[in-house]
Amino acid sequence: MNHRKLSAGETAGTYRITDTVTEAELLGIAKGFARRRLARGRKITQPALAFEYLQILLQDYEHEVFSAIFLDSQHRVICFEELFRGTIDAASVYPREVVKQALAHNAAALILVHNHPSGDPEPSDADRRITQRLKEALGLVEVRVIDHIVVGIDNCVSLAERGYL
Repeated sequence: MNHRKLSAGETAGTYRITDTVTEAELLGIAKGFARRRLARGRKITQPALAFEYLQILLQDYEHEVFSAIFLDSQHRVICFEELFRGTIDAASVYPREVVKQALAHNAAALILVHNHPSGDPEPSDADRRITQRLKEALGLVEVRVIDHIVVGIDNCVSLAERGYL
C-alpha cells in the first residue's frame, strides 16, 4: 500500500504509521486496502472471503448502494462496481442494466452486493425477489450468480448460504 503516512513493516503485509493520522485518513487507508483485495485478478473461492472488504467499502453509506463483483470463469475478480444508488431503505435495480454490465465486462459469473443502511443485514423479501429476477436474467446470457451478499454494520449475510440461490 502506497500512502504517505505508512511504511512497510518488518513482516510482509504489515505497516507502520509514520505520522499522526485522523480517523478519516485511517478509514481512507482501510478502504484503499479493501479495494486492493477486490482488485482485478484476485480469486474469490468463497464469497465469505470478501465479507470484510465489502463491509469496509459499503457500511458507511446512509443510502442503499447495489453493487456487483464481476468474475471470470475461474472466479477471479474482473472488477467491483457500484451499479445503483437508492434511498435509506431501497434501491431500484434494473436487471437489463446488470446484464449489460456483465456483458461489457465479459463476466462469466458475479456476486451481487448491497448494503442495508439500517445496519441489519437480514435479507428482505424484496432482496430475495430481485436476486431471483437477476439470476434468471443473467442465466439467459450464461452468467452465473454465485451469491448475493447483504452488508450490515457488524456483519454480512450470504443469500447462497441461506439457501436462496
